[in-house]
Amino acid sequence: MIASYIQYQLQFKRPAGTSRGVYKTRPVWYLFLKNAHSTGIGECAPLPGLSKETPEEVETILNEICKAPEHYQRHPELLTELPSVRFAFETALLDMQTGGKQLLFPSEFTRGEQGIPINGLIWMGDLSFMQTQIQEKLQAGFRCIKLKIGALNFNQELELIKAIREQHAPQSLTLRVDANGAFPFSNALDYLEQLAQQKLHSIEQPIAAGQWDRMAELCQKTPIPIALDEDLIGINQIEQKKTLLETIRPQFIILKPSLHGGFSGCDEWIELAKKANVGWWITSYLESNVGLNAIAQWTFSKKVSTHQGLGTGQLFTNNIDSPLFIWGEKLFFNPNKVVAKPSEAGSFTANQNSQTK
Repeated sequence: MIASYIQYQLQFKRPAGTSRGVYKTRPVWYLFLKNAHSTGIGECAPLPGLSKETPEEVETILNEICKAPEHYQRHPELLTELPSVRFAFETALLDMQTGGKQLLFPSEFTRGEQGIPINGLIWMGDLSFMQTQIQEKLQAGFRCIKLKIGALNFNQELELIKAIREQHAPQSLTLRVDANGAFPFSNALDYLEQLAQQKLHSIEQPIAAGQWDRMAELCQKTPIPIALDEDLIGINQIEQKKTLLETIRPQFIILKPSLHGGFSGCDEWIELAKKANVGWWITSYLESNVGLNAIAQWTFSKKVSTHQGLGTGQLFTNNIDSPLFIWGEKLFFNPNKVVAKPSEAGSFTANQNSQTK
């Protein structure tokens, strides 16, 4: 088996605002694993400021994988603390083993027969920008909308949510919000009680990660189901995962293969969540279509029925061409479309912002 990789810089169509800052670009790495019959590709997409891995660490471990890919195949535990690299390696290996056509989990989804329900994502910005996004999502047919909150004044954001609710009842529109840890603990319960009056489905990460006792208190008292997101970052060992769920007892957890150790790391979370009676759903992590395609196929294999967070493929000006497309509120796979693959020489369908290693 031969391994190689290239780096690529994704460009956002519009700066993507979160409570942690604004992203205009984001780096990704494509890992290739080749045998005598086929070449598999996997995407390594740590997000600066959120992922534990630094770009330097990613480059270092990818170079090590290129020297001895079979060693990492035999010892996947070596990548446990590097979740985005583990996701890339697992995906590339599975793709290579299944013929190199990026058909990792053949199903009704990859045959184009069924879609995956997804939420419409509303990015932070001024009120008029957020209102415009909401109208676009509703007109497109979305019946579940997720709003990024925490960057504006809370009362402004609450008024926006109220305005949506006045026009769309809970029976016709599911509302989720993601605070990205922006609420101060001293105000969090009050904010949750005000938000609860708008019949929200859930709130992701109301307070900053790492405050397990405080988050546990909120999860016990909250009038809105709480979904852990950032609190899962860096929790990669199975005993750590058990302890977190037992300590905080959240209503939901959010799973991101690029952030939580690939398919195997997320499978661990799912099994533990089931035992703890904790709900879950899957979201992408601003990957290009290479990673999103793999995540979508894996997600469908989990027989999900609730809305997933997989609608991020349209955010970039130079994304890789893909068989994925959104129709109404579902993500579909076009089996008649040839799957584009970045070449190991750095040649891309959409752009040439790449470096070969």
